[in-house]
Amino acid sequence: MSEIVEQDFSEVLKQIQLSKEKAYKQVNTVLIDLYWSIGQYVSLKCIKENWGKSVVKELAEFIQHKDPTIKGFTARSIWRMKQFYETYKDNEKVSTLLTQISWSNNLCNLRVV
Repeated sequence: MSEIVEQDFSEVLKQIQLSKEKAYKQVNTVLIDLYWSIGQYVSLKCIKENWGKSVVKELAEFIQHKDPTIKGFTARSIWRMKQFYETYKDNEKVSTLLTQISWSNNLCNLRVV
């Protein structure tokens, strides 16, 4: 393969890799927003309607029963979403930055807080 062709092909490969990275970041942002929204919803339900462990467990079971393809919404995960929301809800700057890091890194941060 000539050096010119390899450079051209490498440019296309670079574009693919950059787009792939951009897509991962966008998916992460959407997921963090979803987890934030669920955490907010559950937090408010706990306050206003006295939701507790048994109701959140029922919610997790409901999600799994209605759509078995959905993963990651166990009762424990939902409680973490609630904790995530409650930990950062009063700090708008931090909550915006949280979408830039992965969920697992956010969980590590919650353990430190």
